[in-house]
Amino acid sequence: MDEEYDVIVLGTGLKECILSGLLSVDGLKVLHMDRNDYYGGDSASLNLIQLWKRFRGNDKPPAHLGSSRDYHVDMIPKFMMANGNLVRVLNHTDVTKYLSFKAVDGSFVYSKGKVHKVPATDTEARRSPLMGFFEKLRARKFFVYVQDYDENDPKTHEGIDLTRVTTRNLIAKYGLDYNTVDFIGHAMALHGDDRYFNEPALDTVKRIKLYTQSLARFQGGSPYIYPLYGLGELPQAFARLSAVYGGIYMLNKPECKVEFNEEGQVCGVTSEGETAKCKKVVCDPSYLPNKVRKVGRVARAIAIMSHPIPNTSNSHSVQVILPQKQLGRKSDMYLFCCSYSHNVTPKGKFIAFVSTEAEIDNPQVELQPGIDLLGPVDEIFFDIYDRYEPVNEPYLDNCFISTSYDATTHFESTVTDVLNMYSLITGKELDLR
Repeated sequence: MDEEYDVIVLGTGLKECILSGLLSVDGLKVLHMDRNDYYGGDSASLNLIQLWKRFRGNDKPPAHLGSSRDYHVDMIPKFMMANGNLVRVLNHTDVTKYLSFKAVDGSFVYSKGKVHKVPATDTEARRSPLMGFFEKLRARKFFVYVQDYDENDPKTHEGIDLTRVTTRNLIAKYGLDYNTVDFIGHAMALHGDDRYFNEPALDTVKRIKLYTQSLARFQGGSPYIYPLYGLGELPQAFARLSAVYGGIYMLNKPECKVEFNEEGQVCGVTSEGETAKCKKVVCDPSYLPNKVRKVGRVARAIAIMSHPIPNTSNSHSVQVILPQKQLGRKSDMYLFCCSYSHNVTPKGKFIAFVSTEAEIDNPQVELQPGIDLLGPVDEIFFDIYDRYEPVNEPYLDNCFISTSYDATTHFESTVTDVLNMYSLITGKELDLR
C-alpha cells in the first residue's frame, strides 16, 4: 500500500465500481478498497443463507425454499432502461462481454385500485382501459408530438419553447385528463413525485422519448432489461474492467481512514497501519460520515413467493409503479419482481420488492398498499435505511462522495449521479456516443 495513486476508491457498490472502471480506462492509477470481504456494498446480491443472516440473525432458511446458492437477492433492485445511460456506459466500456441480459416482461401502473399494463404496442394502447376512446385520440396527438420532437430542430417544436413552458402547461395544450397524466408522468417519464408539473417540460419530454426508444430497442413487453444472476454481477464486471487497465483491488480492509493535510485536502487512506497516498478519494457516504447529511429514508419489503404478482399477465419479471396520488402519498411506491427466468431463484420461486421513500416509521404499515398486490408470500422481510448526500466542496478537499440509493426500481437516477461525479473528478463529460 505504500505507493501513491491518482484516486483511491472506497466501497465496492455499483456507483463506486463504475467510476473505478471509467477512471482506470482513462489511464489513472486507481486503488480500490472495501471494508467488506465481498463486492457490491449496499448493492450486493445475497444468497438465501446471507439473506437470513442479515434479517433473521441465527435462524436458518426453511428447506422448502430450495438451495441457498440458487438465490441472488439484490439489496438495491433496479431494472435498466434498454436505451438508458447505464446501457450506454456498459457498451462504451465493453463491460457487456462479462454479462448476459434478458428483457423484462412487463411494465405496469396502479390506477383506480387496479394494476394495468403500460401499453407497449399500438394494439395494447387501443385495448388499454387506462383511457377512454376520445382520451386515446388526445393522448396519441401528444405522443406524436413527443416522438417527433428534436431539441435541435425548431420545426418540430410547434412554436413551444420547452425550456420555458412548464409540463403542466404542455399537458393542458393537449387536454389530457388527470389519470392519463398520472400514468404518463410516473410510469413512463418515471418522475417520483408531482414536482415536475411546475418545471420546464423539456425534461419530461426527454424522459418519455427515452422510455419509448427503450421499448422499441428489444420490442418486448417493457423498456427494461436485467442481468442474469442479478445486479451483483455488475460491480464485479466493472471491477474486472478496472483490473484490466491496472486498477488494484483490496477487500476486507478494516477502518479505511481517510487522511487530510493541513489545508484540509485528502492525502491518503490508512488501513491496518499502512497509508496509501492519493490525490483524490471516491467513496460512498459511509466512509466520510462527517461530510454528508441525511436527506431521507427508504422503506422496503423483500418477499419470496411461489407465483408471479397477480394481474400482471403471469409476468416472471415486472415493475409496477404506484403513483403518489393514487395512494394519497408524497412520493411513489415501487414493486419489483424477478424470478428463475433471470436465474435469481430456483425454478418456481419469485423475489418481489416493495419500496418507497419513507414518510412514517413503520415500513409494515407504509408498504401495505404494495404488499396487498403481491398475493400470498412464503417469507417477507422489512427494512428501512437512511439516504445521504454529500455536503462537502470536492474542489476544496478532493473528496467525491456518491449519494445513497433511492427507492426507485430503475437506474436512471443512479447513473445520473455517476456521470455527474465523473465530470467533477475529471473535469470532462463522459462521451457515450
